[in-house]
Amino acid sequence: MRLNTLKPAEGSKSNRKRVGRGIGSGSGKTCGRGHKGQHSRSGGFHKVGFEGGQMPLQRRLPKRGFASRTDGLMAEIRLYQLEGLDRDVIDIDVLRSTGLINRRNTGAKVVLSGDITRSITLKGIKATAGAVKAIEAAGGKVETE
Repeated sequence: MRLNTLKPAEGSKSNRKRVGRGIGSGSGKTCGRGHKGQHSRSGGFHKVGFEGGQMPLQRRLPKRGFASRTDGLMAEIRLYQLEGLDRDVIDIDVLRSTGLINRRNTGAKVVLSGDITRSITLKGIKATAGAVKAIEAAGGKVETE
């Protein structure tokens, strides 16, 4: 291979369109711009989303933002927090009464963070696979409804 023989790949380059060079060229007269109107004239430009003065779609639709309606309904409980509880059977009511979750939380999920040494039973509380293994290794069990 030599530098003076390098060429672009076949079909990767196309010739520019020469407009306004007579009717036989296929792009004569109006040069592919059609008849009349804003786009046919030089300087005919408008913003993206412009609808000719009509209220644009992005302004007609209500603003909702990105605030999730279900965010905060599920509480995340760490494994070491369960270690500190003085109860053997733990459910949502126990978590509420001890202050680990608030009244807005409709559910909870135990994640593997820290370790647990005593036997506990989770009732109606979800748990990650790692947390379930750790609880069962300590002699406890997870009962999902």
